[in-house]
Amino acid sequence: MAKYGATLDLCFAALSDPTRRAILARLARGEATVSELAAPHDMALPSFMGHLRRLEEAGLVVTRKSGRTRFCTLSADAFLPARSWLDEQKDLWEHRLDTLDTYVTSLLKDNPDEP
Repeated sequence: MAKYGATLDLCFAALSDPTRRAILARLARGEATVSELAAPHDMALPSFMGHLRRLEEAGLVVTRKSGRTRFCTLSADAFLPARSWLDEQKDLWEHRLDTLDTYVTSLLKDNPDEP
């Protein structure tokens, strides 16, 4: 866990909010302007920008400015920290469940009369 540190914490904190998840879902379809991203959300632009800032700090979203327009895209490695951590957890729990299955199977073989 120490190898991920603050990056993983920022990623999961950013993913914890439904507005931010909706922004990421929209960006999964392609680049969008801040105005396009903000349109479906019933909140003031400064509040929306706070959500966008959290996504940028977590490394999930990259923004670029062209003139007066700010464009947003998903980061190429947006979900890598979370995905890696979840894969490690999956492997750990699969190993633990396999070990439990082996143990239960051995108990049943040793005591065939037990239900």
